[in-house]
Amino acid sequence: MKKIGISFLTMIVIFTLAACTANSDAGKEETNGEKEEKILYLNNGQEPSSFDPPIGFDSVSWTALNNLMEGLTRLDNNHEPQAAIAENWDVSEDGKVYTFHLRDNANWSNGDPVTAGDFAFAWKRLLNPETKSPAAFLGYFIEGGEAYANGEGSADDVKVKVVDEKTFEVTLTSPQAYFLNVITNPAFFPINEKVATENPEWFSEADSFVGNGPFQLTKWEHDSYFEMEKNETYWDADTVKLNKIHWAMVDDSNTEYQMFQNGELDTSDVPAELSEQLFSEGKVKVEDQAGTYFYRFNVTKEPFINKNIRKAFALAVDQQQIVDYVTKNQEKPAYGFVSYGYLDNKGNDFRETSGELVKTNVEEAKKLLEQGMKEEGYTTLPEVTLTYSTNDTHKAIAEALQAMFKDNLGVDVKLANMESSVFTQEQTALKLQLSRSSFLADYGDPINFLENFQTGLAMNRTGWSNAEYDQLIKDAKNESDEAKRFELMYKAEKLLLDEAPIFPIHFYNYVYLQNDSVTGIVRHPVGYLELKWADKK
Repeated sequence: MKKIGISFLTMIVIFTLAACTANSDAGKEETNGEKEEKILYLNNGQEPSSFDPPIGFDSVSWTALNNLMEGLTRLDNNHEPQAAIAENWDVSEDGKVYTFHLRDNANWSNGDPVTAGDFAFAWKRLLNPETKSPAAFLGYFIEGGEAYANGEGSADDVKVKVVDEKTFEVTLTSPQAYFLNVITNPAFFPINEKVATENPEWFSEADSFVGNGPFQLTKWEHDSYFEMEKNETYWDADTVKLNKIHWAMVDDSNTEYQMFQNGELDTSDVPAELSEQLFSEGKVKVEDQAGTYFYRFNVTKEPFINKNIRKAFALAVDQQQIVDYVTKNQEKPAYGFVSYGYLDNKGNDFRETSGELVKTNVEEAKKLLEQGMKEEGYTTLPEVTLTYSTNDTHKAIAEALQAMFKDNLGVDVKLANMESSVFTQEQTALKLQLSRSSFLADYGDPINFLENFQTGLAMNRTGWSNAEYDQLIKDAKNESDEAKRFELMYKAEKLLLDEAPIFPIHFYNYVYLQNDSVTGIVRHPVGYLELKWADKK
């Protein structure tokens, strides 16, 4: 994802409305004396930023969107892209042209058929510079997509084609091994063109929202909760077992845990102070997740205009101590940006091959700080403020970093916190000096991690620009030889960490508690929480 304003630790598995009952029957309502409705109580952490697919490109929006809507393909129980709104597709011999055949029974929640025109409308809107979608870069593999997004081309140049009402064609700039995976992302969901034309704000309220996924949005009390119900017009409605899903908006892990204990939530994050006890009791579930918790330097603000000062701060951080004593959720410390789990053409893990690119080295950090200060003519280091978005885990990590910078570099760093919506705006506008961030993978390829730091992309948020890096990413995207492609990506990651516009903290995982009566929730390592197959006894 995006990218992405809120910690995955807060968002991961925390979902929904503070329910009515506080017992083992939570989630079932009485109807004529019989328990019939299956209601899942989850927590979204906070208000979704938007349910407009190309705009809601973050962890507080896309999990809900993934269950309200559906694209041409959808990740299955084994995390592989499978036929969804597209029943099947043809691929040209050169691997660049895909022709998708949409299901005859694919309909919108208002009864309209889902058409090829809805996909063409949505994909061009994603790339339209006026949309200002933070996810637009994902569509650069479409021929004409990047030029249109950059204001150098027109919508007519974007090679998406409506062959007929149920046939949709797209031409890629080059063969893309991960194409069917990336289009499972909500950024590539269709939009009902007729509805969007009549009401440009169709996505902002429950009574105007029109989706095509397993569930439909039925209630939305902003900044309080929202609710979904089974979508009877969904082409695969017979597979959906839940009747309703309530989503709370609670951004404190301790409060969330208490709600879980009281039967008001069906899943919960694991509070750091209780993690040792809960792990020892065997109550905690752990699953793989592709993503990185990291910090961004603003290279346009002193003192981080200097590469050696940035590297000094990065090497003063002890990632192992943070995962052992602060987050305490069995995360892997991150010494690179691309997380574990991505295999190259020889079956080797990208992270293991690329190696430890930024690891604690206090003596080297002190030397680099001294060197950087001499280069800039500093006798005293300019004041440094570390900013994080309001959340108990973010605060704890920020305080740990503050102590490390003091102990290891002798630098006093001030802390500041902001509400998530304001924080993201300020970070994007390059108003923050040093700030926390997170990245959750949008699709299953290392390039997804690395492409974020190309010059000018919305996910860069550092002010860093490097022509060599940009070229490596471009070359990797156009390289069909997998061995050569991975070599380009290894070089790109090494350059990124050497230039140090960022420094990593840990790789994400799914660490959660779950009601024993709940089954079938799929947590994709790359992707989102999937409730299509969820059930509740």
